[in-house]
Amino acid sequence: MKIPYYQKLTLLDYPGKTAATVFTDGCNFRCPFCHNAALVVRHPEEYLAPDDVLAFLKKRTGLLDGVCITGGEPLMQEDLEDFIRRIKKMGFFVKLDTNGSFPDKLEKLFKEGLIDYVAMDVKNSPEKYPATVGIKASEPEKITERISRSMNLIARLSPDYEFRTTTVASLHAPEDFEKMAKWISDAASPDAKYYIQCFKDSGDIIEEGLEAPDENTLEACRKAALRYLKHTELRGV
Repeated sequence: MKIPYYQKLTLLDYPGKTAATVFTDGCNFRCPFCHNAALVVRHPEEYLAPDDVLAFLKKRTGLLDGVCITGGEPLMQEDLEDFIRRIKKMGFFVKLDTNGSFPDKLEKLFKEGLIDYVAMDVKNSPEKYPATVGIKASEPEKITERISRSMNLIARLSPDYEFRTTTVASLHAPEDFEKMAKWISDAASPDAKYYIQCFKDSGDIIEEGLEAPDENTLEACRKAALRYLKHTELRGV
């Protein structure tokens, strides 16, 4: 496990639970609005020992409800399954944040009963995925197929889950949210929880000069998504 750092307590990352958040290094996407650029394009020189992180968590048994594993893209970590298994043995709930591009690995974690909550990012409408996540224009069908499969797996196998999209003024329009909502509804469920998040410059993003949409645009995006997903909400606005 490549773990640059962890957060000892969060009341926000795991809905309805107190948790610690473990950050993993590396990602196969290059979303220009990524707020963790240091984990994607500027890798740390040293990593925490997984055993040290687990030792901290062991001291928090009975005090915390769960552990969030985020990144970067956690499913790129080869020993993620063993790491989660050790966390589960301590009695914690586990939430996984993922971009949905590794459905085979995701399915294995589900079949092993290791995941309690999944938050999957849906970056944009299918035709806009290459520009949004920084993949080659020749690869969109392969990516969107994997995204669709992950959506379906999550809806069928995850005890609890959500889909979410970070909205950037130059990358997203209301019609994109209608397409994304239909995509999620078809691949997963019309009852899926869907959150539209507003882009915020963390000071550590991959591409400078990006801006957040205004409130009217965000509301238009929400209404567009509601045509297919009745549990669509704005988050962090």
